[in-house]
Amino acid sequence: MSAAFQPPRAAEALIDVVPYEEKHRQLWDDFVAQSNQGTLFHTRAFLAYHPPDRFTDASLLFFKRAELLAVFPAANLRVEATELLRSHPGASFGGLVTTLDMTMRELEHLIGQLLAYSRSQKYSAIELTLPPYIYFSQASQKLEFLLYRAGFRYHQRELTHFLDLRSFNQNFSENFSAEFNRKIRRAQQLGVTVRECDDFTLFYHILEKNLQDKHKTSPVHTLKELFDLKQRLPERVRLFAAYVQDKMIAGILLFICNAQVALAFYISQLAEYQQYRPVNLLCYETAQWCAEQELAYFDFGTSTLRGEINWGLVDFRQAAGAQAAFRDRMRLDL
Repeated sequence: MSAAFQPPRAAEALIDVVPYEEKHRQLWDDFVAQSNQGTLFHTRAFLAYHPPDRFTDASLLFFKRAELLAVFPAANLRVEATELLRSHPGASFGGLVTTLDMTMRELEHLIGQLLAYSRSQKYSAIELTLPPYIYFSQASQKLEFLLYRAGFRYHQRELTHFLDLRSFNQNFSENFSAEFNRKIRRAQQLGVTVRECDDFTLFYHILEKNLQDKHKTSPVHTLKELFDLKQRLPERVRLFAAYVQDKMIAGILLFICNAQVALAFYISQLAEYQQYRPVNLLCYETAQWCAEQELAYFDFGTSTLRGEINWGLVDFRQAAGAQAAFRDRMRLDL
């Protein structure tokens, strides 16, 4: 692919599409940190934990003259003999990451350049997985509107549940249902305690067994990859565990995605200790910790899979006071 893509365009557009190279790493991550909707998953620091041969990176930067306006973490996927430009498959969500002050006209030009570039590279389709609105520094749906106007359509829609910590009372127990609070008290009466730890190996064994027993699946990450992520991003990968007499019985692995959202990427417990209600106490304690860090939202993660509702997750999260938001994937066939 070319170093910079410059198709014929109106003079006022002046937006160049540049394929990502390693020399852009620091510029990229600095931009994501100051952007409107950038998250941990958009950073090169996170994406670099994947081995080089796992995905064919096709990430893009968008410049207006010398100013970086947007980045798009992406991969080139070959699906049934067609080439697809897709939000990086090694991240929960991606999509375009833009400046806080980008105008609609600039954004419309940028999307036009993305389409022109993708056609020039013979891609058959583009897929963008967008962060839920709670991840935005400034709430805005102009990107979705302009994508839709350009021909993108909703390809997959999932629902994520989250706690709005800004609206929580200082006495956290007042924000949960009576039944949820009863289970918190039950955990405390049985001697369950919660603390942050780095025992990823023990938590991983609990997670692995739980997923295998319940769903016949394995964690998205290997244990080695979790250690790697913790080493790369020590302040943004946090493990909280519940104990009974120093025995770990449950845990929550948090990703601090940006300045306002923590995502509970993994929540798991030993089945034989379910009656101790450790997950209720973990959610209570970790949500409090997030509020103390001045985070605005605690994201439980998706409660649906390919549009099918997991009612057990929904009921649990609603009892904790959770609200819901879309996690969308948009697609355009070229």
